[in-house]
Formats: sequence, structure tokens, C-alpha cells
Amino acid sequence: MTSITYLGIASLLLLVIPTLIINLRLNININRALIISLIRMVIQLSLVGIYLQYIFDLNSTLLNISYIIVMMGVATFSIIHSTSLRLKHLFLPIFTSMLIPNLIILIYFNSFVIRLDHIFEARYMITIGGMLLGNVLSGDIIGLQTFYQGIKDQKDRVYYDFALGATRFQAIKPYLKRAISASVKPTIASMATIGLVALPGMMTGQILGGSVPLHAIMYQMAIMIAIFVTRYFNILLSILFSLPLVFDERDCLKSDIFK
Repeated sequence: MTSITYLGIASLLLLVIPTLIINLRLNININRALIISLIRMVIQLSLVGIYLQYIFDLNSTLLNISYIIVMMGVATFSIIHSTSLRLKHLFLPIFTSMLIPNLIILIYFNSFVIRLDHIFEARYMITIGGMLLGNVLSGDIIGLQTFYQGIKDQKDRVYYDFALGATRFQAIKPYLKRAISASVKPTIASMATIGLVALPGMMTGQILGGSVPLHAIMYQMAIMIAIFVTRYFNILLSILFSLPLVFDERDCLKSDIFK
């Protein structure tokens, strides 16, 4: 596969300049965030490229698992920061809800789908784990925001259901259904149009790397199913694990969980 140089990346960044000019003319206030994001992306990915090579060379099971857990911690910070919720209350339940399905699906994927001899091999565990986490992150943001904003906006309706004798799960069930649906719909839409509307990144990367297209397609089908299952159980557990911390013993919604 032909390598892309930093000069090639720099030439591509030139194409961003017209968008910056248009944003200034139209008074769209995203230039600062865009520039910072581009700089962070270049720095972060450059560093990742360097230290991932060391991790791949060492291929230590303990180091590989630790790296995945660190990635989950960073993803949890990002999820809560991107919603209207407070970190100190919900970090542990959301981190736990991410840890359980991601590790189970990742180990299952490596053991039974691609059948690795060493299921914690860095080259597979970190790359596939990263793809799962990236999709889980966006799904959790959508799902948690949908669920807790719905509960907050319809607080009186929830309390009314409690007054009629509903259990906590019965009262929050409509908002749970809505949150799960909102979280997984983008993945369902992607699966329905994959190959027709777009060629996804994993498949494209393997083909560019010289893999036979059919081999790349099998990997892509497998990873899409894994992403859906992981995303589904992640948002479900995130909501269920966080409920005891957002309602008090009298089933009143704690106001201090919201920013």
C-alpha cells in the first residue's frame, strides 16, 4: 500500500482553508474549535502511531488489557462531558456498563469469530476494541442524553406514574425504550446501507492493504454485528446501572445530577 507522508496530509489541510473563510463570512463560530480539533488529531494520532508500535512489539496480555481499560476511562469522561450530566455521580456506573459488554464481545470476537490462538494479541485486541469503543461512545451520548432529558422534561409524568403504584422500571420504561432506539438507529441504518451508500473504513483499509475484497467484507460484516450488540447492551446497562444514583429512596429525581 502506498504510504501517505506528512507533506500529503499538509496538502490536504489546505482544503480546510476555504471552509474557514466561509465560516468567517457567514459568522459561523466553529473555526476555533475546528483548528484545535485538527491540531489535536494530528498530535494524538502521531503519538498513537509511535507508542502502538511499542505495544504491538511487546504484545503483553496485561499491557493490552490495561490499554483497553484506559481507553474506556477516557471514553467515559468524553460521554459524560458531552451530556448534561455530572461526572462525579455517573462515572463508575457508565464505566462499568462499558467494561462488561466491550470485554465480553471483544473476547468472544477474538475467540470464536476470528479464532486467534492468543485472544489478547495487541494487533487485534486494541484495533478491534478501539472500533467498538468509538461506536459505543457516540451511541452512549445519544442514548443517555435522550433518556435523562426525557425524564427531566417529563418529571411530573414520572411522579404521577409512581403515585399510581408503578415501579421504578415501569415508570422509566417508555424513556428507556426511546433511548435504546435512538442509540442503535444509526448503526441499524449503517448496516442497511453498507456497501450501497458507503464502503466502511475497516473494509476499505483491508482492501488498500492488499486483502482480497471478499475477506475484507467478511471482517466488515463481523465487526458491524459486534458493534451493534456492544452498543445495544452498553446503553441498556448505562441506564440501568445509573438509575440508583439519580433517584433517591423516595423515587425523586436528584436535581444535582444535571449540570
